Amino acid sequence: METSALTLFIATFFLVSATPGMCMTLSMSLGMTIGLRRTLWMMGGELVGVGMVVIFAVIGVATFMLQYPDFFQIFKYMGGAYLGYLGLQLWTSKGRLAISHGETEAPRASPAELAYQGFITAIANPKGWAFFIALLPPFIDQQLPLAPQMSILLSLILIIEFICLILYAAGGKVLSHLLQKRANVKLINRLAGLLMLCVGLWLVLG
Repeated sequence: METSALTLFIATFFLVSATPGMCMTLSMSLGMTIGLRRTLWMMGGELVGVGMVVIFAVIGVATFMLQYPDFFQIFKYMGGAYLGYLGLQLWTSKGRLAISHGETEAPRASPAELAYQGFITAIANPKGWAFFIALLPPFIDQQLPLAPQMSILLSLILIIEFICLILYAAGGKVLSHLLQKRANVKLINRLAGLLMLCVGLWLVLG
């Protein structure tokens, strides 16, 4: 994979992963209520779920492209349009968290229950599936073997996701105060939205 493509992928996924959403808000809430150490169980389950979503999304798309190569251009346009739509949604966001804190508090949950909670949160989010289906294929070179490229992208995704989960959980109270200010959330959303718009344009023109 080209260095420029990897750099763009890392920057894109980091901003998207760091944007307040279901998994990050869950991590922040549990970090505030049960502490960072116990929240690691939820993170483990969430990372397994994210890994499964990535693998199944890419395998499904790769299989489709091999069987119907003429549809690849249409798929690129659809992916670019979808990312552009998400970028506009983030840009025009009202600056609110995706979910409330009260729904995620589980101070007496067992490690298995915490892991399951993270796993379900990751795989039950349709936006996550749609995002990976739209984002990953353009970064895969059809002229190179799929497995090594997937290993690199999956490793980067899990590392970035884990870093963001740790940041949200460790900075729970401080971060929650910052995110209660609409201007701060709006800035994060606009940065992520602008980058997603750029990636969507890159897909269409590339």
